[in-house]
Amino acid sequence: MRHLLSIADLSKIEAISILDTANELARVSDGAVKKLPTLRGRTIVNLFAEDSTRTRISFEAAAKRLSADVINFSAKGSSVSKGESLKDTAMTLQAMGADAVVIRHSASGAAQRLADSQWMSGSVVNAGDGTHEHPSQALLDAFTIRKHLGLGKSDLEGLSVAIVGDVLHSRVARSNVLLLAKLGAKVTLVAPPTLLPVGVESWPASVSYDFDSVIPFVDVVMMLRVQQERMTEMYFPNAREYSRYFGLNSDRMKSMKPGAIVMHPGPMNRGLEISAEVADSSRSVITEQVTNGVSVRMAILYVLLTGGSLEAGGN
Repeated sequence: MRHLLSIADLSKIEAISILDTANELARVSDGAVKKLPTLRGRTIVNLFAEDSTRTRISFEAAAKRLSADVINFSAKGSSVSKGESLKDTAMTLQAMGADAVVIRHSASGAAQRLADSQWMSGSVVNAGDGTHEHPSQALLDAFTIRKHLGLGKSDLEGLSVAIVGDVLHSRVARSNVLLLAKLGAKVTLVAPPTLLPVGVESWPASVSYDFDSVIPFVDVVMMLRVQQERMTEMYFPNAREYSRYFGLNSDRMKSMKPGAIVMHPGPMNRGLEISAEVADSSRSVITEQVTNGVSVRMAILYVLLTGGSLEAGGN
């Protein structure tokens, strides 16, 4: 595996290998010495042409814990904002000796374009491209589910997951559906018809418009942010109406299965898709998702740049 552009690029074995490697790296991170010398001498560039503080900091922390050198390349105030093309930027990064580029871009397919080009020889990690995919988020979500529900080193066979809300604009939803289905989970998308993408019937998931009929039967409720900044037209009557039918509040939470967990990729619109009481409740693993993001992104960089898995090396 040279790039991580889409969950579709991963076999089930490769996905589980990344999760298992993350598990080993999390144990190292919990120790007194948090740094590993594994990627010493390697250069990783964070190329973020779209804002995302959490994902950028998470990848930066992951690279530094593996002793790599990190260059943060923000499009704002750079040559990219002055009209420099992705090709010119990639050639600049190649000249800098980048071993890997973590790219976030508003254009769907930008990461693929960078990886397919002859402009640079390093690995490309898609940290979110338009409304297409966000594979590292799906991996950290699967890692969190596996860890929190005590599944150990296994797949997610037999689990039921509801992904609720603005599926249309969510690259997180796309990547999660692909990965969760690959790992054996049963996925149900819950959303108003206006917030489901064209062709959703071909996704490996079922669809429901009735949140209350789904919530008592799932092990995981994954809420999605309502991406109002991407909405150019009316997708639902108003915020109150949306919350009433598709928001997760304390009353709805009471109908969840014992032991079921609440997730959210962040940032949250508290009071819209999720209430403050739910976000801060004992069922919520949202903070845990952020913590696990560093270990999973360490595993992604480790596997891409060394071609290895810590499994062979034992503990």
